[in-house]
Amino acid sequence: MSMRKFIVDWLDVRLGVRDLIEQNLTRYLLPRNINLWYSLGAVLLTLFGLQFLTGLLLLVYYVPDTGQAFGSVQHIMNEVPYGWLIRNTHAVGSNLIVVVLLLHMLSVLFMSAYKKPRELTWLSGFILFNISLVLCLTGYLLPWSQLSFWATTVATEAPGAIPVIGEHIVQFLRGGDMVGDATLGRFFALHVMGLPLIFALMIGVHLFCVRRAGISRPPFGRDYRPDPPRLTFEHEYHPGGIPFFPHYAAKEGAVVCFFLAVLAALVFFAPNLFIPPAAFEPANPFLTPERIKPEWYFLWAYQTLKIFPSEAIGLAVQGAAMSFLALLPFIDRFRERRPARRPLFVGCFVLGILLFIGLSVWGHLS
Repeated sequence: MSMRKFIVDWLDVRLGVRDLIEQNLTRYLLPRNINLWYSLGAVLLTLFGLQFLTGLLLLVYYVPDTGQAFGSVQHIMNEVPYGWLIRNTHAVGSNLIVVVLLLHMLSVLFMSAYKKPRELTWLSGFILFNISLVLCLTGYLLPWSQLSFWATTVATEAPGAIPVIGEHIVQFLRGGDMVGDATLGRFFALHVMGLPLIFALMIGVHLFCVRRAGISRPPFGRDYRPDPPRLTFEHEYHPGGIPFFPHYAAKEGAVVCFFLAVLAALVFFAPNLFIPPAAFEPANPFLTPERIKPEWYFLWAYQTLKIFPSEAIGLAVQGAAMSFLALLPFIDRFRERRPARRPLFVGCFVLGILLFIGLSVWGHLS
């Protein structure tokens, strides 16, 4: 008897692992016309795992102190064996995660996979998206560079425009009147402990919702018909579909490898694409750079604040837009999911993408 069979038999008697494997892998059927856009969730799980691993390794040498943080990052980059690789993978990986998150959300929107009965799946995914952005924001300050210091100063000033409670929020975020030791300590605690715990919990909720409700069928093909209205819970089965393992798992593996190749190419050949020159200068609270801007995925919000006559109006517009997006499954109650039969929605979808790109480019050039 081989060691592998002995271990599987031992576990099977106690936990029924063979049944678990069959239920979740070989006998778990997916829609026959499932496309590669559905693989972006697996890509995100892989990239999140890589962020956790590289972040853990960076913690070995990083010092969360305003007097030593920048030097410790330089030590990692220049003296620790393969430290540059770990740090660049972590920094570039965070940007790639935002790209994949946006693609994942856009594919779900285009195929209307957020509709009943998947409202909770959408909401949990939307919360994960926002936590990811906050993780990026809190991690941005940690190198304590000129760029990170002033970008955080600008970012933490924005809530001050909120009437009545704005200044209290700024004080809470900074731990004082200015970005300093307290801010670094708070952001460090949030980045390495507080947010990852909440994030892990929300990933569990999201995966549970996906598995419990079942994968939504792509709304394409002549045989597709809108789902009938449901009054009770019903897991979506796909008779005649393809097994998750090995058929679809192989396709997912190929997509994951593609994005890992993109990440490797960026890390080795263009790491400075996401790391501007100001990130290599130590923070100087007495020298304000001429042009400080947030990272590319916050440029749309940055430009929105500049368009309106007051930041309070700009923040209200951003809040309304994000609230609309979060509550979309409860607003859009039509059963039809085929994009070809939803010209108004597709028109708004395209205009929304163009608006996001236009504001981001405007913010970059202004």
